[in-house]
Amino acid sequence: MKSFLLATLLASVAAFSPSPVGKPVSTALNVDSLDPSIGVTAPLGLYDPLGWLDESKDPANKFATFHANFERRRAVERKHGRVAMAAVVGMLFHNAGIEFPGYLSKSENMRFSDVPDGFTGLFSIPTAGLAQIFFFCGVCELAIWPASNYSGDYGTGYGRPFVPNVLEGDELKYKLDMEINQGRAAMMGIFGAMVGEGVTGQTLAEQIASGNIIGYGPP
Repeated sequence: MKSFLLATLLASVAAFSPSPVGKPVSTALNVDSLDPSIGVTAPLGLYDPLGWLDESKDPANKFATFHANFERRRAVERKHGRVAMAAVVGMLFHNAGIEFPGYLSKSENMRFSDVPDGFTGLFSIPTAGLAQIFFFCGVCELAIWPASNYSGDYGTGYGRPFVPNVLEGDELKYKLDMEINQGRAAMMGIFGAMVGEGVTGQTLAEQIASGNIIGYGPP
């Protein structure tokens, strides 16, 4: 079971990566992370169902303001995608039985391994622990990675994890496309996992073990 889930985790890296289509398009050295062309890859192409980029749909004829709405929503999409990617990885690790060592709460004699798998595990965390999580998220949102920064660039660079570096041109465009598309896949993935657990009453590991994937299989 653990080997299967670890294999799933490794495979997810390739599954979320966009496949290169044809010859890379030449781009400027400085790629704007808010460029509407970011994330425009096959098969969806430009995904703009509300028409934020269509000047003819701007009722106030103020395209600058109209386009700013798209920029904010693109920033929200990017941030939600980043959170969802972390959530998918965390879910796979937790369902594989990989836990932090030590205690989550010594006063309540609770180890990290005592937290149940699945989303119901959230409700087993002590109130003080939940408060710390929400406080940390608030600090990140307001100070460290402010929501007002629509660029999504917080000075850590793009590319190799934990190694700040500056990418340019085609390589940067490819990484930005990859981030948006992986985030979209992760948002669908973590939402699907939540629905699956709600429908079956089983965690991902339990669904795989019983063959009961999202209700289609043995009970």
